[in-house]
Parts: sequence; structure tokens; C-alpha cells
Amino acid sequence: MQNQLRVYRSMTNLTQEELAEKLGITRQTVLAIEKERYDPSLELAFKMARFFKVRIEDIFQYEK
Repeated sequence: MQNQLRVYRSMTNLTQEELAEKLGITRQTVLAIEKERYDPSLELAFKMARFFKVRIEDIFQYEK
């Protein structure tokens, strides 16, 4: 699944560590999601969307 997490994180001037802390996850999880090596749970995807005040679809795009 493709994502725009790095873009949204950069727009808010947050480091991976700062975003991880705000979301209650590890920096390694943020890194893995940004590199598209890990797809977050639906709960975490909603948490990210709420944090950035956007729709899940704005951050994550499903590709077959």
C-alpha cells in the first residue's frame, strides 16, 4: 500500500521520533510505514488520519 505519511509528517515539521511519540508507536514503525514495508492496522491508520486532520485515503492509497 502506498502512503503519503512522510509528506504529512514533513508538512508538520515533525521528526519520525516525535510523530511516533504522539501516536504511541515506535520510530521504527513510522520508518517502516514510510518505506512501505509495513501496513498499519486500521486503528493506527485512523489515528494517523485524525492526527493530521485528513481522511485515511489522503494518507494511504491501495494498489493491487
